[in-house]
Formats: sequence, structure tokens, C-alpha cells
Amino acid sequence: MTTGVSTSTDKIIVDKSRSHRNKAVSKAVRTTRERLQAGGSTASGFAREMLGLHVDQVLHGAIVMPILLALITGVSIYLSQHLDVVAWGLLTLCVHAVGILLARRAASRDITAEKIVFWRRRFLIVQALLGCCWAAFLFQDCDRCGQMEYEFYKGAVLLIALAVTATGTFMLRDALLVTFSPVIVALCALALRTGSPAYYALTTVIATSLVFLIFMTNRMHRANIHILSMQSEKDDLIAELEVAKSMSDEARRRAEEANLAKSRFLASMSHELRTPLNAILGFSEVMSTEVLGPLNNPIYKEYTGDIHRSGQHLLDLINEILDLSRIEAGKYDLNEEAIHLAEITEDCIGMVQLRARTKNIKISEQFERGMPAVWADEKAMRQVTLNLLSNAVKFTPSGGEISVKVGWTAGGGQYLSIKDNGPGIPEDEIPVVLSAFGQGSIAIKSAEQGTGLGLPIVQAILAKHNGDFILRSKLREGTEAIAILPAKRVLQSIPAVEDAPTIERRRRSFA
Repeated sequence: MTTGVSTSTDKIIVDKSRSHRNKAVSKAVRTTRERLQAGGSTASGFAREMLGLHVDQVLHGAIVMPILLALITGVSIYLSQHLDVVAWGLLTLCVHAVGILLARRAASRDITAEKIVFWRRRFLIVQALLGCCWAAFLFQDCDRCGQMEYEFYKGAVLLIALAVTATGTFMLRDALLVTFSPVIVALCALALRTGSPAYYALTTVIATSLVFLIFMTNRMHRANIHILSMQSEKDDLIAELEVAKSMSDEARRRAEEANLAKSRFLASMSHELRTPLNAILGFSEVMSTEVLGPLNNPIYKEYTGDIHRSGQHLLDLINEILDLSRIEAGKYDLNEEAIHLAEITEDCIGMVQLRARTKNIKISEQFERGMPAVWADEKAMRQVTLNLLSNAVKFTPSGGEISVKVGWTAGGGQYLSIKDNGPGIPEDEIPVVLSAFGQGSIAIKSAEQGTGLGLPIVQAILAKHNGDFILRSKLREGTEAIAILPAKRVLQSIPAVEDAPTIERRRRSFA
């Protein structure tokens, strides 16, 4: 039998070739998680990033050093009235220019892990040359200036240079020490040669400042490494979330395809299953009633009855599965009309009354009078009522009692309550019996086992009506099933509360 369903679509549903996506996603998740667990907060783990930050810092602060050198050269010429310092300024500027060119070259290339040490050494050599230039500045003389004044000026220049270098090179580890080691050596040499207390004091101040700034730059260096580590972990977490989302989307897609395949299978097989079942039921009923003549062997008659009952059970199961499938697929359309809940309940009670009498079960009715009609699907509400009544009769022991109530809810809607005094359901099994094909331990042990679809169908039908379903039960005390229709489906307002005090009590109980 052809169903008109695209074969290409069905092929996608059962296509197993997409499993490689999950393998790649799982591998990415494992790699990311291992990287997170291993950590990367060590300096070696971010040497490339720190070198890149140093290059950017050198390029962005390239203009600072020329301005500083121009000011120092200008002030030195003003104080000494000699142009010798110009040669020092040009030499220092050339060394700085070499550092800028080196930074530009590094920025234009992709520095690999093997080349990090090579480039770092180059930058440190440039800093060492700058340190030699600052050391050479100490040997500048000023005949017009006092010795103390010019030494004070040199000390101020060196402190400024020390601060500028610390600010511009803290991303490059050991750069500050390499730059000002020649300066400390030069100061010690001048102090020993001249024996001037000023040089001793200047050496102490510069050395102390260098130690302090090295300590601060190391802390700043570690802080930047920690920031990079946190950024890397954040990126890894985002990557893992993206991967998890991809896996979730893939799983959801496969679930939707599987659900679609199930719905198509049930829709296409419903006719094929029910057609032979109708023949089995018809012929078995003809044989069991002996319409075409008596069966000489009574065992054959017993067998035909078994065939008819088994076929009816299978047909009921197929109908329930199809109903639940249509509801889940959103193809269960309601044919709404004005109906009276009490009248439908009375009809359904009459349908199960014979079976209840067979088990000597008493069914008591308690309907509130004058209840208006509700806007609902009559066939669906009959199915709800019959399912609940059948369950109550099935699990109520012989000689038991079933109480059926129809009345108002606290919100102005209407409710149907069916309560039995059967064995009840353990509290932890209530979610199980409300799930598709779920059965509690009492139902499994019972001789009259069902399919486990009755209550899920009831719940789904009431949800289609914007209603609610409540299942209350206590072990060895009984079960109460409550079907509630909302107030917006009632076709006229409820009676005044003052005229019906009993209604108010029921409203509180179902609030």
C-alpha cells in the first residue's frame, strides 16, 4: 500500500551515516575538557601571547621615547651649553628605532612556539643596547653646572627613564633588569672612581627603585598571565557549550525524526492492522454464536471465544495507540459543541454498570443540579469518562464502591470526580502511571492488566481542552481521579455562592 510519503524523507530518518558528526563532537568535547582540567596558567603556556602583547605595546608607545629623548637632549644642551649630548640622543634614538622595526617585523609574522625564544632574545638585546645608552648618559659632563646639581639632574632623568621602561616592557620578562643593569654598573664605577657621596646616593636610589619596579613588573606580568588564563578558560567553556548545544540540536533532530517515523508508521499501518482484525472478530463471533450451525466440540467453542476476546483486546490497544499518537502529533482535532457533563457521565455509568454488577460493585452518583452546558468535544469527554470509570471498576475489589461526582470548581469551571476504594497507588508510582505505557505495581500484579495508555490519553485530552487532570491515591485506601474543565468553557455563569454553601466547600477542595 502506498502512503504518498516521500521516500527521500523516509531515507533520512533511518540514515546512519550521520553518526560521524557525533564522534567529531565528542572528540571536541574531550579535548576541551582535558585542556580545562590540565590548566594553562603557567608563564610558558602563554609565552606567545605575552610576546604578542609586548609587540603591540611597543608599537602603540613608539612615540613616547622620542619625545622623552628630545626633552632630555634639549634640557642637557640648555644646562651644559654643549652639543655633545646631541650625538648621545641620536644614538639612543637609533637604538629605539631598531626596536620599533623589530616589533613591526614580529607583528607581520606568525610567531611559532619554536621561534618564541629567538624573538624574545632579540627584544632583550635591544633593551640591553638601550641600557648602554642610558649608562653613557651618566658620563656626560657640565662645566657650567655645579657637580651636585648635574648629578641630581642625571638621577631625575634615570628615574624617569626607569619608570617609562617599566611601563613599556613589563610584558617582556626580565626586560627591566637587562635594560638597567649597565646603568647600575656605570653608577658603581663612577662612585668608586670619584668617591662622590652624590654618586653613592644616586646608586642606592636607582638600585632600590630598580628592585622595587622589578618586583612590581613581575606582579603585573603574573597578573596578565592570570587574565590570559581566565580568558582562555572562558573561551574553552564557551566552546564546550557550543559543542554541547550542537549535540543537543542533533539529538533533538533525531528525536523529531524518530517521532515522525513513528507517526507515519502508525498512520500507514492502522488500516492494514484493523482490516484483518475486523475479519478475525467477525468470524470468531459468528463461530462462537453458532450462527451457521452448532460446534460439535465444546473446546472449539471455547477457543473461538478466546480468539474473539484476544482480537478485541488487540483492537482496543491499536485504537489507544493511534489516539495517543494523533494527540502527540497535534493532529487530534476537537469537534466542539455544547454538552452537559452530567448527562455524558450518566450514559457512561450505564455502559459500565453491567460489569460493575458482575463484581458486586456499587456506583453512587452525586451531581449538582442546574449545571449549564460546557463547550467541549463530546466524543473526547466520553472517552475520558469511560477510561476513568473502567479503571475504577477494574481495580475495585468485589463488593467495593465507586463514587462519581460532577460539580463546580473554585475557579468557576466544572469537574468530574471518580473515587474508588480499591488497593490504591503508592505515591512514588503516580508519575509512572501517568506516563505512556506506565503501570504501577498493583496493576502489574492484577489479573486485569491494561495497556498503560488510558490515563495518558485522559491527561492529553483534558490538556487539549485547556483543562487539568488530578490523580490522588493512598495505598490500601483507594484512588480518586479528577477531570477539570476551565471556567471559559462554561456557557453561563455559576450560581451565586450564597445560595449554595456546599459548592463553596467543594471549590476549596479543588482549588
